[in-house]
Amino acid sequence: MDDTDEIFTEPDEFLDGHKPSASPYNSPFRSTRLPIQRSNVCSRAYFVVVMVFFHVYILNVIALLLYVHYNNGPGDLVSRDGPPSVSVTERESSLPHAAPASRELHEEDYVSSFSLPRLEGIRVGYVQQVSLTPDRTHEMKTLSLKPLLFEIPGFLSEEECRVVVQLAQLKGLMDSQAPSTSQGQEEPNQPLLSLSTEEIFSLLDLNQDGLLQKFEIVSHSHSRDGTWLSPESLRQILAGLEAHQTGMLTLEDFKRVYNVSKSPGKQRSGKILSQFKQRSKHAWLYQGLGSHLVLQTLRNRVIGLTRLPSSLVELSEPLQVLRYELGDFSDAHHDSNPSHSETTCAHTRLAGNTSALTEVSCRYVTVLFYLNSLEEGGETTFPVADNRTYEEQALVQDGVDLTDTQETCGRGNLRIKPTAGTALLWYNHLSDGRGWMGELDEYSLHGDCPVRHGVKWLANSWVNVDPDHQMQARYQRLVAQKHQVKSGLEEHYQPLSHSDLHQDL
Repeated sequence: MDDTDEIFTEPDEFLDGHKPSASPYNSPFRSTRLPIQRSNVCSRAYFVVVMVFFHVYILNVIALLLYVHYNNGPGDLVSRDGPPSVSVTERESSLPHAAPASRELHEEDYVSSFSLPRLEGIRVGYVQQVSLTPDRTHEMKTLSLKPLLFEIPGFLSEEECRVVVQLAQLKGLMDSQAPSTSQGQEEPNQPLLSLSTEEIFSLLDLNQDGLLQKFEIVSHSHSRDGTWLSPESLRQILAGLEAHQTGMLTLEDFKRVYNVSKSPGKQRSGKILSQFKQRSKHAWLYQGLGSHLVLQTLRNRVIGLTRLPSSLVELSEPLQVLRYELGDFSDAHHDSNPSHSETTCAHTRLAGNTSALTEVSCRYVTVLFYLNSLEEGGETTFPVADNRTYEEQALVQDGVDLTDTQETCGRGNLRIKPTAGTALLWYNHLSDGRGWMGELDEYSLHGDCPVRHGVKWLANSWVNVDPDHQMQARYQRLVAQKHQVKSGLEEHYQPLSHSDLHQDL
């Protein structure tokens, strides 16, 4: 019998020969089913379609996760222009145990265009709140507007001050004494050999044609083969040569120029300031990857305080720690230098002008940390802060030089007493009006009064900026490329040493 055949039984009425009634409820029963053959075609197609869509969905999810993973690596967890906040309070002196998240160096960080934001001073005595740690707000007080100078108490904890001092002692302190003639020693940057003007002219005249030309002076500055002619004298000689109509100097012309260059009390721009003197000891502390956590924390805090691009701060000089003992001091000076065509910034020398006469310090901002308190002496003085006008001649009053902190420290316009943990921030340069570094702010002249009791510890954090925006960008591009090559050769990233990028100034 076939599977599709069915046997139906007729009702009893049919068996008895009786017809069924005409009632609709008693209609004849007969088979109305059609033979159907079972098939799984529809169910299989539906299952295949569902599985295809399911696998496509899973693949899309995996691709999305991979895209998010590779485009949001650990380096993107830290804001490019803002450092992670580190909790360091005044009440709790315990050091943080977890290192801040590190940020990889990307070339776009260094070649992108950025500006130099400046803090607002408002007025002298104005106090504003700054957030440098997640659990505390610091007060920042304006001390002067010329230069723009701020004081931030409690910037460092006592424990952080102690650690920085210990690290400097472990590194070893170098003598930074620059003796004066009053101590019976020679002035620095003076010739160590007794040479006549004719002999100096002959040494500079490389081709021995009796004429001194610009390339000969520049060649001597690059040779670094002698100390018989100081950079200051070279600049004066070059200025005299460029001012000469022929662009060359004969022996007689050179004698007049050279006599002016070696006159006492002269500096590169003809200033009447005395020779800078300083007596202290110092050490340089690297603050990049692999350095002590406290040093990295301070650098991140400087980034947050100055609001400058992190790449500028990271590629600046290391932290300089100074120790002033009893009687130690430093005369009033500028941390940075005015830009000249014959100079190049020391920190951008990798991309610097090869024809530049000498390298100078280019420091846009100074952040000074007091690492201990002093009972007497050791104040930081700003002799001409907030003067109505700045005149070099006014620095000498009644025969007394205001830059000589040994004698005239008490006559400065502004003096700040060292207090442990307090930070000072000031701008060494004005703005150029386009968001970049402008001319040197001559009101930033400052020095350290002699220590009268105890020992003074302080640290300087400088932010190096080249006045030439393109030069700064070129330098940072070279650093980024050098890092990429270095990281490609090593299994794990090792930070570039400061000796590869900078010169200890």
